[in-house]
Amino acid sequence: MDGVPCLRVSRCHAQQYRRCLQSQGALDLSLCVVKDSEGTVLLPILPSCLSELDLQSLRTLLASDSACEIVWIQTPLQSKKEKRISRGNKLEKILQELLESHGEKWTEELKGDLPHSFQRHGDLVLLGDNCFALPVWKKMDNQLWTAVARGLEAKRLAKMSHISRDGFRSPEVTMLLGEHSWVKHVDNGISYEFDVMKCMFSAGNITEKLRVAAFDCSGETVVDLYAGIGYFTLPYLVHAKASHVHACEWNPDAVEALQKNLEANRVSDRCTIHQGDNRQLQLCDVADRVNLGLIPSSEDGWPVACRLLKKTTGGILHVHQNVTSPLHNAAADDATHRVSGKKADREVWQAWADDTSNHIASLLRNITGALWITNIRHIEHVKSYAPHVHHVVLDLECRPS
Repeated sequence: MDGVPCLRVSRCHAQQYRRCLQSQGALDLSLCVVKDSEGTVLLPILPSCLSELDLQSLRTLLASDSACEIVWIQTPLQSKKEKRISRGNKLEKILQELLESHGEKWTEELKGDLPHSFQRHGDLVLLGDNCFALPVWKKMDNQLWTAVARGLEAKRLAKMSHISRDGFRSPEVTMLLGEHSWVKHVDNGISYEFDVMKCMFSAGNITEKLRVAAFDCSGETVVDLYAGIGYFTLPYLVHAKASHVHACEWNPDAVEALQKNLEANRVSDRCTIHQGDNRQLQLCDVADRVNLGLIPSSEDGWPVACRLLKKTTGGILHVHQNVTSPLHNAAADDATHRVSGKKADREVWQAWADDTSNHIASLLRNITGALWITNIRHIEHVKSYAPHVHHVVLDLECRPS
């Protein structure tokens, strides 16, 4: 059959299906995902993998109440590369015309000063600090930002300079176009609202949020020690069906967004917010599960997490950490060296997990006066945070012996 095979799924479950198809090697990563007019999403599939797809297994694994079907799209899907080039060409053309109208010539230096990446939150685009640095742009006044918004198909523009050192990791953001800075971001059917001038949003954590959403936390009490605007608090409540979540956050701007998000997703009745330093948290002996979602290290929260676990039954700690791997051989382009490099990464993650497991067992023994058994259930790689630095999560089961 001619055309491109796609899996048609509901928008609220699209990210779960996308992650599953990608893990199976069936998702065509060269083509763009398409939102159609019927409120569904089309996920392009590699034709060679089509015969191996089991739709019933997918439904059972991900969301039994959601529909999914294979459809063939005759209209060529736009490749991701084509989309980037098309958008870049449009912006470049618009800015070239703007400069020429001010008597300025277009140069390769100006082209290199355009944004190569940015974050999109609804109708707002957040630019990085590595663009529009040349003096000539200042001559354009507000015409520049109107032109950039048109080129990037946005209504509002903001630019981030750096992350502040105020203890809250607040972004230093300037609004360039638009009257307000609150945005809405939807992941896996969960609505996150926040102020881009006051709160960070990490899109790179989507795989971990999807993993949390797939947990079965029915009947469990969960403590999220670093809740932010609800990155993990909301998946625990909305999808994992935790009975109650205690959300700890010391940034008042993040707390404001968290309160809005709990209400918007209709789960505020199952969440208690604890504003302030979680090391001063008065809770203890309440948690079946503790989420320690702070990088580069959540180690300051380990004693708190140990006090939170139920003394008679224990529970699970999800420990986040940036783990640094050794530098690989310069010949890493060779397939053999790439494989050995990945093996070395896993060995470093395992060594860190072993040390963490032993450390936490010792903390639990000191806090409770009893022996505890800690068991490494899983080590999840979330993303590469920097060269040779990997964000990983340890699922550590802790039980009194």
